[in-house]
Amino acid sequence: MTDAAPADPVDPIASLLRVLDLSGSDARTTEDIFVGQSQPMPHGRVYGGQVLAQSIVAAQRTVEPERTPHSMHGYFLRPGDAQASITFAVDRIHDGRSFTTRRTQAFQHGVPIFSMIASFEDETPGLDHQIPMPDDVPDPDELPDDEVFLPLAHPLSRRHFGARPLDLRHVPSALSEPAQGPAQQRQAVWMRTTRRLPDDPAVHRAALVYLTDLTIQESILRAHGLTWSTPGLKVASLDHAMWWHRDGRVDEWILYVQESPSARAGRGLAQGRIYSRDGVLLASVAQEAMVRVPSAT
Repeated sequence: MTDAAPADPVDPIASLLRVLDLSGSDARTTEDIFVGQSQPMPHGRVYGGQVLAQSIVAAQRTVEPERTPHSMHGYFLRPGDAQASITFAVDRIHDGRSFTTRRTQAFQHGVPIFSMIASFEDETPGLDHQIPMPDDVPDPDELPDDEVFLPLAHPLSRRHFGARPLDLRHVPSALSEPAQGPAQQRQAVWMRTTRRLPDDPAVHRAALVYLTDLTIQESILRAHGLTWSTPGLKVASLDHAMWWHRDGRVDEWILYVQESPSARAGRGLAQGRIYSRDGVLLASVAQEAMVRVPSAT
């Protein structure tokens, strides 16, 4: 990887950094209002990870810099319009001695599309343990880049390909290709940005949120032998939760281990853990998604 190049309208890394750089409130008001750009998407809907990351950035703008996010819980309310900007309104719910709580609502065309509550804290000494990283996952250098599966990509998964800001390497294989082997409720994905990001830890925390919505639903599909090309498949994120445990760099390889413990009634639950390449647990994630397949109704 090389250092980031000057901004280019079609450069995916420059595009990612632009969507994370929100414009601030009008200085003449006391409201915490921010505006963010949307990334163009082939299907015309805003990528959920973008809204998650922008909501955290907006909330962080109202918190002391030394307090960093440790958890967020949000609901996707409506599909977003990838051709329109998004307005973020932040409510200062609580400012305590150790914790700060913020609510962020994202609006487009006068209606809310996403609602989130996040908590921030000053890091203090305490107990320290983690679940080890799985030892049966191949090193990313041993795996093909997902780009090799581009000819098999379905429109539902096109956000994974083309002018994307991330290098992805699936284990056992990308879900855009025909299903291989028995159905399983687990997968792992190596990820990193395609170029170096600024050193600011806040940028890496926001970028980490950005990538968490990209593949986590796939563990639900794998459990039933489905792929993105399954006829009539409809998938939509319903809610999203994330816990930051330790800081790490998103422009270096991270391993996103994902599994689905349950699915029923047109909904599936997916859980994930994100590790640095050397095995440090950076974050935990949970998401419920709507999954509809004509043959299952």
